[in-house]
Amino acid sequence: MPSPTPHRWLRRPGPRTPSGEQAAPGTHAPTGLSYGADYNPDQWPHEVWDEDVRLMREAGVTVVSLAIFSWARIQPSEDTWDFAWLDEVMDLLHENGITVDLATATASPPPWLTTKHPEVLPQTRTGETLWPGARQQWRPTSPVFREHALRLVERMAERYADHPALVAWHVSNELGCHNVYDYSDDAAAAFRAWLRDRYTTLDALNDAWGTAFWSQRYGAWEQVLPPRLAASHPNPTQQLDFKRFSSDALRDHLRAEAAILRRVTPDVPVTTNFMVMGETKGMDYAAWADDLDFVSNDHYVLPGPQALDELSFSANLTGGIARHRPWFLMEHSTSAVNWQPVNVAKKPGELARDSLTHVAHGADAVCFFQWRQSAAGAEKYHSGMVPHAGERSRLFRDVVALGATLRDLAPVAGSLQKPARAAIVFDWDSWWTSELDSHPTDRLRYRQEALDWYSAFLALGVRADVVPTATDLAGYDVVVAPVLHVVPAALRDRLTAFVEGGGHLVTTYFSGVVDQDDHAWLGGYPGALRDLLGIRVEEFAPLLDGESATVELAGEQLEGTLWTEPVDVVDPDVEVLGWYKTGEQAGRAAVTRRTVRAGDRTGSAAYVSTRFGRLGLVPVLARLLDDAGVRSELPAAVRGEVELAVRTDGTDDYWFLVNRTARPVEVPGVTGDVLAGRRLAAPATTGADAPGALLLDPRGVAVVRRAAEAATA
Repeated sequence: MPSPTPHRWLRRPGPRTPSGEQAAPGTHAPTGLSYGADYNPDQWPHEVWDEDVRLMREAGVTVVSLAIFSWARIQPSEDTWDFAWLDEVMDLLHENGITVDLATATASPPPWLTTKHPEVLPQTRTGETLWPGARQQWRPTSPVFREHALRLVERMAERYADHPALVAWHVSNELGCHNVYDYSDDAAAAFRAWLRDRYTTLDALNDAWGTAFWSQRYGAWEQVLPPRLAASHPNPTQQLDFKRFSSDALRDHLRAEAAILRRVTPDVPVTTNFMVMGETKGMDYAAWADDLDFVSNDHYVLPGPQALDELSFSANLTGGIARHRPWFLMEHSTSAVNWQPVNVAKKPGELARDSLTHVAHGADAVCFFQWRQSAAGAEKYHSGMVPHAGERSRLFRDVVALGATLRDLAPVAGSLQKPARAAIVFDWDSWWTSELDSHPTDRLRYRQEALDWYSAFLALGVRADVVPTATDLAGYDVVVAPVLHVVPAALRDRLTAFVEGGGHLVTTYFSGVVDQDDHAWLGGYPGALRDLLGIRVEEFAPLLDGESATVELAGEQLEGTLWTEPVDVVDPDVEVLGWYKTGEQAGRAAVTRRTVRAGDRTGSAAYVSTRFGRLGLVPVLARLLDDAGVRSELPAAVRGEVELAVRTDGTDDYWFLVNRTARPVEVPGVTGDVLAGRRLAAPATTGADAPGALLLDPRGVAVVRRAAEAATA
């Protein structure tokens, strides 16, 4: 865990060294949590601007993201520029005490650029062109687009370098949201260059891609293409490398813009907004994080039975990507969005609860898309801080109330996520690879399996971090690595060292199966993890739709779906925790746990060979946590109803207690100063000095400041 230090965002950081590295941050500490939205004044007549800043001040807005989609307004033609309106808005915001996270405006090219240079437009795997009329109609590898975009970035940086409202740079917007995979000739040339850098020689490429299969061996670099539409399944390693390349191509564009910003404005921090949510999987954000001065994320609640779980999971993973340091929630919604099949308005209390869940997992800024709900365009039915109904609305009153709550939570700003005793490992290579074609089943969903384990932790009231694979795991007691499909030798060795050091590893079906080149580890499954787990599987036994297998574990009958395996126990230190009772695997082990003793330390490696789902995993996880000695910090009566997340500044811990229900919940026994929420009066039988229970309103959140050494309720 990094030591508590002031974060380098929404303020001027220390200067950069000649090598470009960030110098040690200064001693300035943040004064509070930031609050705001995307602001699009160019969508509105000039007379609305004064009303905007009046309402921003009423709501407590402190920061706005500006000019995100303003390229066509700033540069109406190739040789003309119009900064007058943006100058005026920047000045107006500064005069009213509102700071600016200024976008580079490169997210969507203007019509004059795509008309003159249609070669910047992306192409699909079938060769279709993605035409103008929406947004992000550009190739990440287009040298023509890059030239014009960087010209704009330089003009923006030079003009606003010394503007007092400027506190951060916002590179592009949601990089890769609509253009992550481009199969054009520009992409093909860039892909070949990326492959040369990765493999150096064609022989190494042919070996990694296994091109002896299906007569695919390449004799010249010019023969290598992106995985365009083919007669059958494209080469799987080619597909995997194209996913890696596509993420890196966007990252390269991010770096190109950031390099100009850091050269012209070395004291202004740089960020871009990730999209850690749902099935947005094209960008390896864990790899991008080091290119930013602070991590930012956009998140929108996805409807369904795990909506709250997914919100918490995504916020938690964003904190893991940020290495537990504070991050910026760049976008979420005040109420309904416009892009789901049915767009439901948020219920009372959800605006604040959703926002504070992100703060609980490390966000030091709460921002929305957008400030004022658009009157025209594709997102006019997407909610804003000021809705179509205007300031005389429940939604705007909720916006003002949240601003007041964030002011009350000022002491939380700059604190770090306090690591839990358990973690879920999240791996982009395994996500990409486990869902490729030509697999035992096409029903497997990597992120869903990880989310189900997280839901089980929430149901048990046990805090768990969600962290990228490269995270140092030494500080955790329990690490769950679901569907860790891609396991290079170095990762295998790290996991082995974790277990031999006394840690408890849990992994699942289809884990350890392939190396970094998507080549199967030979000798039986689960491949690279076979010896660590003490089991061997000769072949997979996925289930058809509608099929299931009953597993008995700790006296309970659980239903396994999607996948089963004929597990053979080959190590005497393996204990079978659960047995298949029905189906083809009846009588075989379903859940195993191998004890590993090294010196005075005892670790374990457990394996779950079927998909239990979020409900079925609860008793499985409860048994594994009990074996590892990991307990909930919450009172038993509220586990599953209340989520606990903890931030710390080294002196104080900040307990965030989130009511996951639509009814009031009382949480007894939590001592400390209440920064948000309220206490009930203490019962007379407990003594006059005893604190009463915390009362969480329906969908409410309480925040309690406690001495850092107070670890349990």
